[in-house]
Amino acid sequence: MSQIARVPAVAGFARRALAPSTAASASGSVASPKREGKELRKRVPRSSHNSLVLPDGRPDAVQAVEESNRGRVTALTPIRVGRMSATPFAFLRGAAGLMAHDLVGTPLTGVSAQICGDAHAANFGLYGDARGRLVIDLNDFDETEIGPWEWDLKRLAASLVLAGREAGADEDTCRAGAFDMVGAYRRTMRLLAKLPVLDAWNAIADEELVSHADARDLLGTLERVSEKARSNTSARFAAKATTKGGDGSRTFVDAPPVLRRVPDEEAARVAGALEEYLASLPHDRLPLLARYAIHDVAFRVVGTGSVGTRSYVVLLLDHRGEPLVLQVKEARASALLPYLPAAGFEPVQTEHHGRRVVLGQKRMQVVSDSLLGWTTVDEKPYQVRQFRNRKGSVDPAALAADQIDDYGRMTGALLARAHAHSADPRLIAGYCGKNEELDEAVAGFAVAYADRTEADHADLVAAVRQGRIAAEQGV
Repeated sequence: MSQIARVPAVAGFARRALAPSTAASASGSVASPKREGKELRKRVPRSSHNSLVLPDGRPDAVQAVEESNRGRVTALTPIRVGRMSATPFAFLRGAAGLMAHDLVGTPLTGVSAQICGDAHAANFGLYGDARGRLVIDLNDFDETEIGPWEWDLKRLAASLVLAGREAGADEDTCRAGAFDMVGAYRRTMRLLAKLPVLDAWNAIADEELVSHADARDLLGTLERVSEKARSNTSARFAAKATTKGGDGSRTFVDAPPVLRRVPDEEAARVAGALEEYLASLPHDRLPLLARYAIHDVAFRVVGTGSVGTRSYVVLLLDHRGEPLVLQVKEARASALLPYLPAAGFEPVQTEHHGRRVVLGQKRMQVVSDSLLGWTTVDEKPYQVRQFRNRKGSVDPAALAADQIDDYGRMTGALLARAHAHSADPRLIAGYCGKNEELDEAVAGFAVAYADRTEADHADLVAAVRQGRIAAEQGV
């Protein structure tokens, strides 16, 4: 012990292994992150986050959608357009790139974090941990990058306003959802800043979160979603989506356009790619997967923003015939990638976007899918994860009006916890402060951006009606 005591304390000794949280922290000053955060208010007043000035040359809705469709499976892009044209809330969900374009000119502190990149209100949900217990957290990381924490906060705020409008809430209630979300983010960051580092790092989203966020009106909704999530398993999906052969094997059944079988050669390439996937997993997972055999592969349409990307489901069976289904989903470059340099953030270079997504997810979640990994199929990067591992979600646009602010507070607390894994919570808490100045500003931005999104959505709907862009509705 005496030998250890003679070792001088080295603040931030692992700093070289991490992306710097700010330009200031990169200079070596670590005396008071909270003070650094307060100093940032002089350069970027919290009230300035109210502003929305759209840049010159902004693409219209159709141009933005067509650009984001590049490289996708052409036959599936009408489904994506159909889903985005359903409502303004759905349009925003598929328009992460367009919003990043619009956020470039907004005020930024320069504080970086591992951001979701698509912190839309519909991208939070329940899922099972390795023991089958349910946790709630962000659950979509296709766009994750190191970037400005404010972008996640503003995207979530705008989506809450749109969710409230779709739910039929009045404007005060919609704005309150965004306002309360920012307040919960701010208070949670302050709480995490005060905790011992390990306690803050391992803070798990559970029933205590609901109490902390004062989201008790959501308890009934969360209980109903949890009940459904517990039965949302590989076994249930396999029972509906496969047929059993006389020899005990199972194969997928075509259910176009969402699920279709693939040619044997394509199935073999996907199955063969799981060797690379195994190499991306912790070694202690390998004996588990060694007890399964691959039985079939199918192509399955997913998501809203993800529609048109290549995605497969792989059916594995154990010695008792019990199924495990893996999803092998194409990982494209983040939609934020073209806009980060203009905002002063240099993206971390990656040779494999599946790896980027997986590592970003693990950096933001306390508990991640124990079988999360990556691979390559036909020279394209993919992420691999369990399919239907007790997943469940709240539809924010279907909430009662008096639940919008509760949902906002819960998601704001979750977002703060996720950001605090990569950004020092003392720094962000120092900037956000104790009063409601930031809450007011971001809520004002959210209303303005929700108005802009409604106009973009209307333009897309008009283009569909005029035949300028193809859309398949109801899929």
